[in-house]
Amino acid sequence: MPETKYMTTFIFALMLLMGTTLFLPARSLATQEYVFTGQTMGTTYSIKLISAKPLSKSLWQEKIDLRLKQVNACLSMYQKESELSRFNAAPEDQIFRVSADFYQVLEQCSRLHTLTSGAWDGTVKPLVDLWGFGTKGRRDKPPKPAEIKTALKSIGFNKLKIGDHNLTKTMPGITLDLGSIAKGYGVDEIARLIREGGIDNYLVEIGGELAAAGENKHRTAWIVGITNPEKGFLNSGLYKEIRLDNKAIATSGNYRNYFEKNGHTYSHIISPKTGYPVENGVVSASVISDTCTWADGLATALMVMDVHQALALINSLENTECLIIRQEGRKRTALRSSGFKFINKSG
Repeated sequence: MPETKYMTTFIFALMLLMGTTLFLPARSLATQEYVFTGQTMGTTYSIKLISAKPLSKSLWQEKIDLRLKQVNACLSMYQKESELSRFNAAPEDQIFRVSADFYQVLEQCSRLHTLTSGAWDGTVKPLVDLWGFGTKGRRDKPPKPAEIKTALKSIGFNKLKIGDHNLTKTMPGITLDLGSIAKGYGVDEIARLIREGGIDNYLVEIGGELAAAGENKHRTAWIVGITNPEKGFLNSGLYKEIRLDNKAIATSGNYRNYFEKNGHTYSHIISPKTGYPVENGVVSASVISDTCTWADGLATALMVMDVHQALALINSLENTECLIIRQEGRKRTALRSSGFKFINKSG
């Protein structure tokens, strides 16, 4: 009898141990970090997936690269056969049928243009090219006022007619430049791909634009840095760090892409209204929002807008925050929307 009691106790203890193991919370299971890197959209990408179950790294690499290739084939200005390039080459009044990707981006573009009163305008390509920051090569001096005046005639997102998955130019010379939103859309699409694959913890980065969800391998919220906006440095360090909790962040700045002439600096951030590089003292604008597409476009718009109007706009939007850095001589000022928080509270 004692032997039978011992065996019963042993079996019960074993069942209890097994049961405890089976019903442990998912977050206590061992997790592994999978890192994917590569090139896309003229820049680099870095993606981290955190999973408690084994993943096929080769399969995920293939899925990521394929989706990025599809997005690039849609929105690239540098691929002659991309959907965007084919639209730019299309004549006036021709109804151009667009893909689902293109249409989703166009809807965001239209909303951005209206919300920012034209500060974001996807038709600035003639001006960007004229100033030497586009597809026609660099230049080392400003264009002539008459050239700028001519280019301005081909600017205006409202000169496009957007229908049900179609797009039409209402006047000749209209071209699209979606470089200020394409990377953000790429980030969102990879994040969607990951979620559909059943993975809840990830960090996606393309050319500095990011989206994060869940937790990192240390089971804490993702921490990302905002670049220090220093001219002339490829790696100027971090300005501040923030927690990115199921959000996206995008930053636009004028401290890397510019040229100087006769002591004057001309940046690639061109006002669609004046035709000249913006001179409002803003050197960097970062936006946190639910999607990277939206954050990417808004960050560009904030570079163009009056800083006080920009802050007022962001404070009026739900689930959206911003950090705007201004430079006046050697003095640098950081302006934040009401809910923007640094990890270092002294910032």
